[in-house]
Amino acid sequence: MKKITLLSATLLALLAGLSSCFEKIEFAGELSTPVLPEKVLDYDGIGASLPDHLKSEFARARGNVFQLPSNFPNGNNNGGNVFFPNDPVSIDFNGNVINAPKNPRITDDGATLGRVLFYDTRLSINNSISCASCHHQSAAFADPAQFSKGFGGKVTPRNSMAIVNSALNSNLFWDSRAKSVSHLALQPVQNHIEMGMESMEVLVKKLAATSFYPGLFAKAYKTQDIKAEKIAEALAQFVCSIASKDSKFDQGMSSKFANFNALEKMGMEIFNGDKAKCGSCHSGANFAAADDPMMGGEYSAPEVAGTAVIGLELQAKDKGKDNGSFRIPSLRNIALTGPYMHDGRFKTLDEVIEHYNSGIQNHPQLDKKLRSGNGGPLRMNLNALEKKALIAFLHTLSDEKMTVDERFSNPFLD
Repeated sequence: MKKITLLSATLLALLAGLSSCFEKIEFAGELSTPVLPEKVLDYDGIGASLPDHLKSEFARARGNVFQLPSNFPNGNNNGGNVFFPNDPVSIDFNGNVINAPKNPRITDDGATLGRVLFYDTRLSINNSISCASCHHQSAAFADPAQFSKGFGGKVTPRNSMAIVNSALNSNLFWDSRAKSVSHLALQPVQNHIEMGMESMEVLVKKLAATSFYPGLFAKAYKTQDIKAEKIAEALAQFVCSIASKDSKFDQGMSSKFANFNALEKMGMEIFNGDKAKCGSCHSGANFAAADDPMMGGEYSAPEVAGTAVIGLELQAKDKGKDNGSFRIPSLRNIALTGPYMHDGRFKTLDEVIEHYNSGIQNHPQLDKKLRSGNGGPLRMNLNALEKKALIAFLHTLSDEKMTVDERFSNPFLD
């Protein structure tokens, strides 16, 4: 009898706790319907508009998301596999993802559906938060806030990363736990702080009950059936379509940067030179880490590429991937995506440059590229003009056009 009484008391306490939690969740008011153009916007054609130096990057990416010319170097027309079940996730004995789902081929109707999903607050448990709440188009799909606010008012423990040219990355999130955009797509939706939609069945029912989602799914997938894997794939199509490709740097590639002024050229030399060595980590046309763990389709090593300990502190409070190792992000649009670092500690590019110039801490696992010849932390010792030049070059990586492109804008606004 005592056991039954104790059990009853425990259940009552749990129910009371749950009740108090739900009382704190405030549901948004009447939800709107997306306003879409009569003629579907062109997403598949984004690939054709890429400059050649970015076409090469996308052609090598895991999941050939854009239709590229068949004769383009490293290009092909067979595309990446769809999310389920053709390319399942494989896990090794240590719990590491070996073979994450490839990113899907982008279609106009699929990316249109993904755009609506991306901006729809229905994807959160209380209809208050969308993917775009933490990834603002005006900020190159980063969050100007140090930490993003979730569905219940709590804030995320890390700064929201920018999501442009995401199809080029095989390590996503600050701790590199996702291996493709397809693998990432539903994780923020199900996160207990961010959007709280832990039950995909509930989400499917919510979307099916609207006047517009069955039709959008039918256009994208030839059936009105709404399933979690289709939600993930459509979101991945839209996110993969967000391409940063028309910066001053991109425009200058064909003219050997005749469009750069003297300060910008000086900054580019510093960026790629032996004194700063920025290009040793932020390399290639996407200015990001070379991070593909699937070398030629084979799993190459147990360690995760694309992360580093950069000496933000002597002992990392947030362990990141391991021992304070965090994702090396792309520098495209970096002037638009502050604050910076995994915890948003730096508000300006000046602060970021000064960290690498004089503030790197001697963390035991400090990346070897950030150690000087004597084994201590690197000190670039840039003077005021050199720092100004480096920042001027970083500004040439901004693509202002993508921040106002209708294809990436909020369809719920008239």
